[in-house]
Amino acid sequence: MESTTAGGRRTSRFGLLGGPVCLDFLNTLDDRPTQPKELLRTFIDLARFAGDSGVLTPAQANRFIERSPLFPSEAAAALHTAREMREAMFVVFSAIVKKQPVPKIALAQVNGYIQEAAQHANLAPQNGSFVWEFDRFSSPERPFDPVLWPIARSAADLLASDQLRFVRTCESQTCQWFFLDTSKSHRRQWCDMSKCGNRAKARRFYARQKKRGDHGE
Repeated sequence: MESTTAGGRRTSRFGLLGGPVCLDFLNTLDDRPTQPKELLRTFIDLARFAGDSGVLTPAQANRFIERSPLFPSEAAAALHTAREMREAMFVVFSAIVKKQPVPKIALAQVNGYIQEAAQHANLAPQNGSFVWEFDRFSSPERPFDPVLWPIARSAADLLASDQLRFVRTCESQTCQWFFLDTSKSHRRQWCDMSKCGNRAKARRFYARQKKRGDHGE
């Protein structure tokens, strides 16, 4: 899925329709219910996701991309951790959307990633308020982990917020992307009305036409 990000930035192949970055991160395994398509095939994909989603500035993303061939095993380890974190988050958020108990093992895994991120988070002043900033340093054995910390923090913020009850999954059975429903009625059904929504409308239209044809109308 592709979209143009807010502000007219370049099109991102990651979609970025979820709202909070942690939900966009969950959607990096596309077409999960039918034919899963991995969008984070390499560490470079992960760095590009971070740059497109605003987790990193374009310059920071490029620096990670440029360094990754110099440390291939460390970059591969960060990608592996990213996928594991994503799948643990998926279990937690899926249970929440389905109003089921959250599995303790998955929650413990997510808490571990959040605690790791918290060790590198600091409050910084911005426009009369404060924002979370993350240092860009980790151990020499894990030089690419800073890419993951803001994503973990995003999950923590959403899980602890009153917005959690508005997390949805797309009603398309072949999509089921996560998104935060910020509509006034909180009855949004689709990750993107122009894509999954229109496809669903088209399927219903053709089903009605076929039914009429079967009845000789």
